[in-house]
Amino acid sequence: MFVSSNRNKYKEVNSVLFSGGIVVEYHNMQILEMQSNSLKQIAEEKSKAAYSKLSRPVLVEDDGLFIDYLNGFPGQYSAYVYKTIGNSGILKLLEGVLVRCASFISVFAFYDGKSPYCFLGKTHGRISTAIRKGGWGFDGIFIPDRCDSTFGELHQLKKKELFSHRTKALDKFKKWYLTN
Repeated sequence: MFVSSNRNKYKEVNSVLFSGGIVVEYHNMQILEMQSNSLKQIAEEKSKAAYSKLSRPVLVEDDGLFIDYLNGFPGQYSAYVYKTIGNSGILKLLEGVLVRCASFISVFAFYDGKSPYCFLGKTHGRISTAIRKGGWGFDGIFIPDRCDSTFGELHQLKKKELFSHRTKALDKFKKWYLTN
């Protein structure tokens, strides 16, 4: 069961896992996140919290946008930063900056009541100079390497999965899950 309060994430998760023959249910739940500099630690704790409420195996995700020029900010605080300053705030922080390297990192944690298993995916890219349409969250400003389109534009073309940090992490999970 995938546990999140973000239905958009579930759509991506379901698409990737279903293509591998894994059917995943969605449970809409707000999970209190611990404060940590580690996405892995946050994901592990979220998986344990979700399991304790549902008493069944769960899959959760924590992710972040890490901008090199801003020393990794917003990183693990990405959801909060998006809610408070959004894409326009990030672009304002990068005004006049020519090298706009960034990465999206995703960590999925699967917990079955025994021990958490984590799977990491990372996509390198850059921040655009303007907000483009499509997708959700920071999708409108993130351009993956070897691409001229933002995640948002790729989402509209149904090609985001070809570059997605979530897909990379979920492919690792899928391989592990199907062999265990």
